[in-house]
Amino acid sequence: MMQKKAKFGLLFVLPYLLTFAIFQLYPIIYSFYLSLTTQVSNKEFVFCGFKNYIHLLQDRMFWKSIGNTWIIWLLCFIPQIICALLLAILLSQHKIKGAGFFRAAFYLPNLVTAASIGVLFSVLFDWQTGTVNKILLQLGFIKQAVNWMSMPSFARGITAFIQWWMWFGYSTILLTAGIKAIPEELLEAAVVDGANSRQKLFKITLPLLKPTMLYVLVTSLIGGMQIFDIPMTLTNGNGEPQKSLMTMVLYLYNSAFRNHNYSYGATVSYGLFIVVLVFSLLFYKVLYPNMTEKVPKKLVNRSKTQ
Repeated sequence: MMQKKAKFGLLFVLPYLLTFAIFQLYPIIYSFYLSLTTQVSNKEFVFCGFKNYIHLLQDRMFWKSIGNTWIIWLLCFIPQIICALLLAILLSQHKIKGAGFFRAAFYLPNLVTAASIGVLFSVLFDWQTGTVNKILLQLGFIKQAVNWMSMPSFARGITAFIQWWMWFGYSTILLTAGIKAIPEELLEAAVVDGANSRQKLFKITLPLLKPTMLYVLVTSLIGGMQIFDIPMTLTNGNGEPQKSLMTMVLYLYNSAFRNHNYSYGATVSYGLFIVVLVFSLLFYKVLYPNMTEKVPKKLVNRSKTQ
């Protein structure tokens, strides 16, 4: 009887396994194979071992793309997490009228495609016909039109601002859910013990928000390292000015599809995977340095008392 139920379970799981094998597992394995080859023609690949990875370590543009990606992500994530945390605290722990409306309004930019927003901001910051230059000229803040996208600092700042504007609402909703998951009994007990609002925030709310903040951090890191749409639409895929918007995924795209070097593009993709994996593990270790040690001890002690 149990064997029949197990067979039926396998039948239900089989469509997912087939989909995963065809659309995820096979591309992962095949792209790794491509990274170990040299492309002779569009359809001919010759095995070369780890030659592409050695070249990747010596590729200045690859390292520059990593630096660009990190700068843009940090410029986006730091104000994003601060703004999202403040809004989450205000909307969950303080009685504000229309809190649900504000959550929906903050989340709204996340529903628009990144490519559309990139095109919108490229039009707004166009130095000849852009709305931003026209408004600043009329207000007298500038005397002549500014070519914003010709300066690396402004180009990165605009890209980071777009990313922040798109994703701070999403982070706000996640942190709000994390705050609401904190038991009210803990906050009430803290008030009884004489804790003020600041002590409740730093001694109870923020420590118990660490799992949610870790999730926001890691998912933001993964998404930030894969930023592609905004730099692609703002620079037409060139990563200018001075290659300051040449992110890792944009470099991958140019290597594989513009230069038609699929072998090296696959190598860049695995370099991106290693970067994301290493820093995700580092962030996890920083936020939870003793997690692997404490959990087994608690389980052992609990099992002894039962």
